[in-house]
Amino acid sequence: MTSTPNTYEGLQLELQGHTAVLTLANPPANTWTQASLAALKRLVADLNANREVYSLIVTGQGDKFFSAGADLKLFADGDKSVARDMARRFGEAFEALGGFRGLSIAAINGYAMGGGLECALACDLRIAEEQAQMALPEASVGLLPCAGGTQWLSWQVGEAWAKRMVLCGERVDAATALRIGLVQEVVPKGQALAAALALAQRVEKQSPTSVAACKQLIHGARVQSPTTTLLAEREAFVDLFDTQDQREGVNAFLGKRAPVWRNA
Repeated sequence: MTSTPNTYEGLQLELQGHTAVLTLANPPANTWTQASLAALKRLVADLNANREVYSLIVTGQGDKFFSAGADLKLFADGDKSVARDMARRFGEAFEALGGFRGLSIAAINGYAMGGGLECALACDLRIAEEQAQMALPEASVGLLPCAGGTQWLSWQVGEAWAKRMVLCGERVDAATALRIGLVQEVVPKGQALAAALALAQRVEKQSPTSVAACKQLIHGARVQSPTTTLLAEREAFVDLFDTQDQREGVNAFLGKRAPVWRNA
């Protein structure tokens, strides 16, 4: 694994082949700060500009927390300007993560609470270790999920389970998260990152330009009518013929060889 210069406060970034591994590193609970949220937004933009990166894995430092979300001390004095600034930063950071052009995977290695779970929800897929616990407990302290949690959770698990977790404050373990569709795989303790890396290697066999186009279309199904999205799907199919990867993929298949993607 190749390290990159650590210029993202509260975050550690390493590159392994075409996969970027992002570790949330603000001990003891990997909480988010103004600086780390700004850093995440900038980091995703940098990865989007790096055509050699096809996948992004997000995990937490240590063996107890993926992320406990925001540090509630920030909101203890009821300052609305602080609340507004943090809500904006959370929203911009996780919307940027959700817009990463390749596949993103949350390797949930422990507690994912509040903004920590919202970070995982912004990823395309989630793999949880068997001891992981997940919750959106904001209403229990007079707040609410402000970084996409009410929306992303509803999309992933349906309205009823979203209401159980948000309105009733229900915490779910890894087995329950798998059953309701919050995570897609449960692995033994310490194995989430390895499982995520294995999944990312499967993505490397796919055309990165096709993956980016497909991801946008899948996300479009959340907010657009099927009629609109089906038209966009056909147009995107034709647009791929402007790419090197389209020619490479078809000719590699016909030549019975593995394709060499250029992400172009």
